[in-house]
Amino acid sequence: MENNTSLQQQLLEAGVHFGHLKKKWNPKMLPYIFAEKKGIHIIDLNKTVEGLQDAAAALKSIAKSGKKIMFVATKKQAKEIVAEAAKRVNMPYVTERWLGGMLTNFATIRKSVKKMQSIEKMLTDGTFDNITKKEKLTLTRDKEKMEKVLGGIAQLARVPSALFLVDISHEHIALAEAKRLGIATFGMVDTNSDPTKVDFAIPANDDATKSIAIIVNYIAAAIAEGLSERATDKTDDVAEEEEADNKARKFELEGGEGERGERGRRPGGPGAGGPGGGRGGNNRGGGQGGNRPGGGGNRPGGNRPGGGGNRPGGQGGGARRPAGPR
Repeated sequence: MENNTSLQQQLLEAGVHFGHLKKKWNPKMLPYIFAEKKGIHIIDLNKTVEGLQDAAAALKSIAKSGKKIMFVATKKQAKEIVAEAAKRVNMPYVTERWLGGMLTNFATIRKSVKKMQSIEKMLTDGTFDNITKKEKLTLTRDKEKMEKVLGGIAQLARVPSALFLVDISHEHIALAEAKRLGIATFGMVDTNSDPTKVDFAIPANDDATKSIAIIVNYIAAAIAEGLSERATDKTDDVAEEEEADNKARKFELEGGEGERGERGRRPGGPGAGGPGGGRGGNNRGGGQGGNRPGGGGNRPGGNRPGGGGNRPGGQGGGARRPAGPR
């Protein structure tokens, strides 16, 4: 509660509660308007705090998942603030002119970015030394022009997962493209805008520099927190994987030694005179032949190797009954 009160106090000091003239208001902003004073609508800061915290929580989770959030602010008083905040959290931004199709025709925009990057590469690898002065001048001008418009999205490899807009009425083209692609939208909404056009509306004064700065910095801090949590989770996952690998390696080593020890102690194993080795010679000798009457008489000992001599029973049987034909 104290945090909300202090945040509300900061918003009040920054002039976030000042809206537009009554005659310029949008009726859909009625739930967010606290009162009217001297023909100017006053925004309810309780609603601002609520919207700001909801937006910050959602953007934090998006950043934690590793997705990109694009900042869009082409208004003069918001350009520098938004560019600095976006660079601080390593997110793409557009602060000059919004090119039509920057999201819906992203493949073409990427081609322009690659062209800009190829010119930068030519500057560093010495290719410029081998071309004429006119060509060099043309390429330099093209690079400066593209860098001004596309510099903020140079590292953006795919369409972002969310858009943060300062003044959704001013950035209506970007908002329309995001809606068409189903991208989550977050925006500062003044009393002259329609809050239902964005997924997360932050009712606030979008014209004053201080007001823009406090909102954008709060959002950037939430994104930075999400990124730090993602980095911590990655470190923990790597540590867990290493620990699991070490345990598996240790288990394999211990299991291998135990198995080799068991092999030496198994009955009848190589090099061990177990019961299985001597059973056939001592217990299953020709004694069975001696117990079976006529064993030697029915089966002549001469036909089976060792039948008469090796099996004592064969000899005994031969003595009782002659081995002649029956």
